Amino acid sequence: MNITTILPAVRALMAQDQRLPRLERIPTTTQVAITLPNPCTDIVATVKAALPPGATEITLTGIGSFRAIFDAPAGRASGKIAVVTGGAQGFGFEIATDLAKQGATVVLADINAEGVKTASEKINAATGRIAAFGVTMNVADIDSIKAGLEQVVSTFGGVDLFVANAGVLRAGSVKDLTVKDLDFVTNVNYKGYFLCVQAVAPIFALQHQALPDIWFDIIQINSKSGLVGSNKNGAYAGSKFGGIGLTQSFAMELVEDGVKVNSICPGNFYDGPLWADPEKGLFRQYLDSGKVPGAKTFEDVKRFYESKVPMRRGCTTPDVMKAIYYLMEQTYETGQAIPVTGGQVMLA
Repeated sequence: MNITTILPAVRALMAQDQRLPRLERIPTTTQVAITLPNPCTDIVATVKAALPPGATEITLTGIGSFRAIFDAPAGRASGKIAVVTGGAQGFGFEIATDLAKQGATVVLADINAEGVKTASEKINAATGRIAAFGVTMNVADIDSIKAGLEQVVSTFGGVDLFVANAGVLRAGSVKDLTVKDLDFVTNVNYKGYFLCVQAVAPIFALQHQALPDIWFDIIQINSKSGLVGSNKNGAYAGSKFGGIGLTQSFAMELVEDGVKVNSICPGNFYDGPLWADPEKGLFRQYLDSGKVPGAKTFEDVKRFYESKVPMRRGCTTPDVMKAIYYLMEQTYETGQAIPVTGGQVMLA
């Protein structure tokens, strides 16, 4: 039995007053010891039958001993265990930082192993506690995703919020964009989102089976390009349109497991590496591809795009965080694609 098929159920069964703990490994305990049969056809029923009400420590033979920790800083994400993909930099890092400041324990998942280590250390320093933990994860590789989530569950017991933020972009005309670039964008933005949900959904399902009245969240960071087409940027826009189709489909299916699934569609985030990287960012790509007529500098490209926004500025992390917390707190919303675009995209 894999630890991801056991600990989420244990964590949910140890909840107190509908609050889920994070689980912490301890050397041993004298409270409760359970030996699970192999195979075990119903983890929830087996653990529930052996776990006394109010137990805060448990030993699972052959797996380890765990303590339920309920203490967490106050905030809009207090006590939540959150996973943020693409967490080493940009939007992902800033989203993770805000969640940690609002009381969450945050796992930064990224293909950049050194980047997530450094990013986690920065968050821990900023919050003054061990609030962040980094795992290496390639969202286009199901084995990598499962290995990363196994680390998360082994360390904290489960997941409450999964933010599918990892994304890439290759701009170019449909007439000459390479298949390699098309596959790169699609594998991360579309396939990667699908695989992440495929891997995390069983964890949510186990927790819901043990604690049916609690809602969990999957939030995809999509784009305004998932709501309207993007000239000479079809690979990216197509992957984002597809992501909203996945969000709606996942929402319909996973509601029975207590999971809300929504997308947030931000406007342009000019300060992050997606735009500002001097060699690979969108300012560089759009300038080189001629997407902005007459543009000769990065600033020309930026002014062109800001002029399209009624509020005359780009999107910021605080703008996106307001949408994230709305979706987490709203228990009657799923399958939505929420624009955060300063009015650039208006829904009918």
